[in-house]
Amino acid sequence: MWPGALGAALLLLLVLRAAQSRRGAWPRHAAHRRYTPDWKSLDGRPLPAWYDEAKFGVFLHWGVYSVPAWGSEWFWWHWKGEGRPLYELFMKENYPPGYSYADFGPQFTATFFEPDYWADLFRAAGARYVVLTAKHHEGFTNWPSPVSWNWNSQDLGPHRDLVGELGTALRKRNIRYGLYHSLLEWFHPLYLLDKKNGFKTQYFVSSKTMPELYDLVNRYKPDLIWSDGEWECPDTYWNSTDFLAWLYNDSPVKDQVVVNDRWGQNCSCHHGGFYNCQDKYMPESLPGHKWEMCTSVDKLSWGYRRNMVMANIASEEEIISELVQAVSLGGNYLLNIGPTKDGVIVPIFQERLLAVGKWLSISGEAIYASEPWRVQSDKNTTSVWYTSKGPDVYAILLRWPENGVLYLTSPKTTLTTKVVMLGLEGDLKWSPNPGQGLLISLPQLPPSALPVKFAWALKLTGVK
Repeated sequence: MWPGALGAALLLLLVLRAAQSRRGAWPRHAAHRRYTPDWKSLDGRPLPAWYDEAKFGVFLHWGVYSVPAWGSEWFWWHWKGEGRPLYELFMKENYPPGYSYADFGPQFTATFFEPDYWADLFRAAGARYVVLTAKHHEGFTNWPSPVSWNWNSQDLGPHRDLVGELGTALRKRNIRYGLYHSLLEWFHPLYLLDKKNGFKTQYFVSSKTMPELYDLVNRYKPDLIWSDGEWECPDTYWNSTDFLAWLYNDSPVKDQVVVNDRWGQNCSCHHGGFYNCQDKYMPESLPGHKWEMCTSVDKLSWGYRRNMVMANIASEEEIISELVQAVSLGGNYLLNIGPTKDGVIVPIFQERLLAVGKWLSISGEAIYASEPWRVQSDKNTTSVWYTSKGPDVYAILLRWPENGVLYLTSPKTTLTTKVVMLGLEGDLKWSPNPGQGLLISLPQLPPSALPVKFAWALKLTGVK
């Protein structure tokens, strides 16, 4: 028998290790330790568990680009940085001569922005976290940044702290809050000076980028920092590792904060917390590192566009299929919408979010806090994707078999195997397949009587 305290400590250690082994492939947040400002140390930080368990989040691109609301959120760059003829023609036909991008600022009013309504919508959508653009590449900040004089939402336009108001509403509903922040600003004079100097100077970083990041963390205590705008410079220019070491060691969110991988050239898909790799990234097989797919309901833009048409809008089936595939492959799914300059989330975006929420209200057991199974999919005509929780396996079929019989090749049945469809009472009939796997007789019900109209989730117990 183990002596007293030593035995209790060893027993606790064994229990913790066993729990960790059940939680999947990625290291989770453990006891706090000090991290040094280098990637070897920073990349060794365990990912706080809440992020992997959340699975689904909502992304919001909202800024001065929501005023012209044409082309995309890169409007200013396409117009003035590249001088694209279509953008120059758009300005000539719709605005007076001499109109500048700064003139759009006062029209970003957020008149109808109701943070509690937004938060209720995101909760109904089943989102466990929300990421707001605190600052995009245009440099306009959605909070009263002390280093963005007269180009922030308190001094200009809404005259409100948009970051703060949304954060308060989300946290009342226990939704995690993330902030998107662009490291670069296309036309900031100090950034252009550093660029002219071959990024051998850091005037912009020391007076703009880093003061804003520290301010965001200390002021709003975000659960997630979604970095972007890193691609022109190495991480040494941005001082990324110094910031992350402070964030992990001494910041007010050191124990729960999560970050992505966009912290400098060559960081994407290599360094940071979870990996985005690239916009709309979807791996072909299970990666060895936690990742996230970010994508947009409007397939052509992240910011709101006045001229979007239905052909550009992702369908409910497309969105839910991507969510299922991402989670099966160990990822999270971050779905973007662009509010209008007035702070309205247009009905088609609301409809898509609510459709996801309705599906998750039935099938969320197969998504939230799930883990990748030993096999991710069955490559057959029904397009089945697997997730798991402990000994239970979930098979989500994206197409209903024509004969009403689902053939699963990967699960190995036992004497205790049972199959149910989430949202329906009672077991489904099944039989072993002579070769391998099992044959499941799906419910013979009219489509309106099924729990969901697409992506049906089956729970398999007693399988290997």
